[in-house]
Amino acid sequence: MTNRTVAELIARSNRLGADPRNTNYAGGNTSGKGSETDPVTGEQVELLWVKGSGGDLGTLKESGLAVLRVDRLRALVDVYPGVEREDEMVAAFDYCLHGKGGAAPSIDTAMHGLVDASHVDHLHPDSGIAIATARDGEQLTKEIFGDKVVWVPWRRPGFQLGLDIADIKKANPQAVGTILGGHGVTAWGETSEETEQNSLWIIRTAQAYLDEHGKADPFGAPVPGYAALPEDQRRAKAAALAPHLRAVASADRPMVGHYTDADVVLEFLASEKLAPLAELGTSCPDHFLRTKVKPLVVDLPADATVEEIVARLAELHASYRADYQAYYDRNANPDSPAIRGADPAIVLVPGVGMFSYGKDKQTARVAGEFYVNAINVMRGAESVSTYSPIDESEKFRIEYWALEEAKLQRMPKPRSHAGRIALVTGAASGIGKAIATRLAAEGSCVVIADLDLTKAQDAAAEIGGPDVAVGIEADVTNAEQVQAAVDATLLAFGGIDLLVNNAGLSISKPLLETTEADWDLQHDVMAKGSFLVSKAAARAMIAQGLGGDIVYISSKNSVFAGPNNIAYSAVKADQAHQVRLLAAELGEHGIKVNGINPDGVVRGSGIFAGGWGAKRAAVYGVPEEELGAYYAQRTLLKREVLPEHVANAAALLTSDELSHTTGLHIPVDAGVANAFLR
Repeated sequence: MTNRTVAELIARSNRLGADPRNTNYAGGNTSGKGSETDPVTGEQVELLWVKGSGGDLGTLKESGLAVLRVDRLRALVDVYPGVEREDEMVAAFDYCLHGKGGAAPSIDTAMHGLVDASHVDHLHPDSGIAIATARDGEQLTKEIFGDKVVWVPWRRPGFQLGLDIADIKKANPQAVGTILGGHGVTAWGETSEETEQNSLWIIRTAQAYLDEHGKADPFGAPVPGYAALPEDQRRAKAAALAPHLRAVASADRPMVGHYTDADVVLEFLASEKLAPLAELGTSCPDHFLRTKVKPLVVDLPADATVEEIVARLAELHASYRADYQAYYDRNANPDSPAIRGADPAIVLVPGVGMFSYGKDKQTARVAGEFYVNAINVMRGAESVSTYSPIDESEKFRIEYWALEEAKLQRMPKPRSHAGRIALVTGAASGIGKAIATRLAAEGSCVVIADLDLTKAQDAAAEIGGPDVAVGIEADVTNAEQVQAAVDATLLAFGGIDLLVNNAGLSISKPLLETTEADWDLQHDVMAKGSFLVSKAAARAMIAQGLGGDIVYISSKNSVFAGPNNIAYSAVKADQAHQVRLLAAELGEHGIKVNGINPDGVVRGSGIFAGGWGAKRAAVYGVPEEELGAYYAQRTLLKREVLPEHVANAAALLTSDELSHTTGLHIPVDAGVANAFLR
C-alpha cells in the first residue's frame, strides 16, 4: 500500500467498522480522493477509492476498494437519463474504472464521487437511523444538529441520491453531513481525520440526544407473563423448539440458524409494543435485505409449553407465508424477479429469544445482529418520537431490485453440503477430525464432540471457527451428555442434518484374556453410544422434516473374523446391524442411514496411537512404525488407508450424489477380499 490516501482510508474504515455503534456488519461505505500517475500518459490523474460492493468496513483491505477516475465519474452527470433509468448508471461505472478497477463498484459510488469533498463516509449507526426513522426526523435533525447536518428525505440509493447530497453540500458550506431519511448518515471532510471526526460527532451527538431526551419506557410497559425465563430454562426451551422453528424457516429451502437471548432482545419481546413495532418491520435497506420486511412473532406467553408453541407455529407460519405472498403480489410488476421464498428470516419467541436464519451460519448470525440493530433503532425513535420506517413499496423496490437480483445471480454455486449441519463424535483427532474437516470444506457447519474438550475446541478453531465449527465435550455412553451434545448443536446452528457415529476405541485381546470390563467398555462406547446419539439426533431430524443422514464408522472387522479381537469385532458387527435396522425404520422420514467399513487406518488414528497399534503390530510380527505399510501390502490395491479416505466416503454418502442410497456399507480398506460384503 503505497498511496497515502489509500492508507488513510483503510485505517479510518477499519476503526469505524470495528465499533458496532458506528455501522453494522458489511454496512455503509467510505471513500477518499487522491492522485496517482497514469501509467499511459505519465500525468497525474485524480482517483476515487471507495469500498466496493459487499465488503465490510471493519476488515476492509485495499483489494476491497473500487478505483475510479473522478473526471470520468463526474462526466456521467451529463449523460444521466433520470431517476427512472438510474440503474443503468451502475453499469456505466465500469467505464470509469482506473486500471483493473479493483472491487466491483457499489450502488453508493455516485454519492462518494459527486460530493465535492476529499473524503466521504456513509454509515448505518443505530443512533442515526433512529433519527432517520422518526416520524418528525427532519425537525429532530434541526433541533439536534442545527445547520451542521442537513435532512435528506428518503430516496433509494443510487445516482440521484448522489446528486442530491452533492447539491446539499454545495448549498450548505457549513454542513458536515446529512441524515438520510429512513436510511443512515453521510459525512464528509477535506482530510481523512476530519471526516472520521465528523462521522463520530454525528453518531455521538444523536446518541447523546436520545439518552438525554428519550423516554424511559419507549417500548411501553412490560407485559405480565412475557418476561424472560431463567437462563437454563430458556436455553433448554430454545433447544427443544429449534428443530421445529428451523422447519418453519426452511419450507422453501434449508436454512442454518442462530439463537440470541441478549437482554436487548428479551426486553423487546416482553414489551407491549412488540406486536405493532414488529409488524412495521425494519427500515434501513441493509437491515431488511437480511431480515425480510418483518419477523414472525410467536404470540404466546413465556410459560407456553413446547407443544403449545409448535401447534401455534403451524398457524403462524401459514399466515406469515400468505402475508408475504400478498406483499409480493401488491408490489410486483411484470419485470420483478420471482419471489425468493416466503418463510421468515427472524422468529421471535417471548421469554426465550430470537432465532435468525440464513444460507450459512454467518448470514444467519448477521441477520440476527441486524435485527438487534433494528430493535435499537425502534427504541431510539420511539423514545423521542414515533418509529416510522420507509413505505412497504420502497422496501419491495429494494428487496426485489434488479441490481440486487443480479448480485444474487453472480453468487458462486453452493458447495455440496451448503446449509447442512453435522455432529461428529470422537472428532478431535483421526478419522473423526478428517470427516469434520471434509464436511466443513464442502459447506457444512460442524459440531466436534469429544471426551477432550480442549482438543475438540482446538480442532474446531483449526477447521474454521464458530461460524463453521464448534467443539464440545461429550461422553457418548451418558444419555444426558448425548442429549446435551445434540442440544448444543441445535443452539449453535439451529438444527441437525447429519450425524457421524465415529467415537470408538479398541482393546485387542484374545478371548481368554478379554475381561468383562473390556467387553462392557467397548460395547458401551460403540454400541450403546451409537444408539444413544442416533436416537437423540433422529428425534431432532424428524421434527425438522428435512430428512437427514446418519453415518456409522464401523469396520472391516464387522464382517471379517480375525484373531484376538472378540470384543471389538463383535461391537462393530452390532454397529453394522444398527445401520440396517435404522435405515429400515427412518426411511419414511427421509433419513438415510449408511455405514463405512475402514481398515488399517494407522496414521492419525487415536485408536492406534492409544496402544492398539503396538498390540496389532505384535500380533502380525512387524515394527509398530511399519504397521500401516504392512496393512497396505495385504490389500488388493496395495495402498495405505488414511483418515482422509474415510472422510471422502462420508462426504459422498451424505451428498446428493447418493440421495437414493440407504442401508449401505462402503468398504474403505484398499481391498480385503475376506471382508467383501457379497
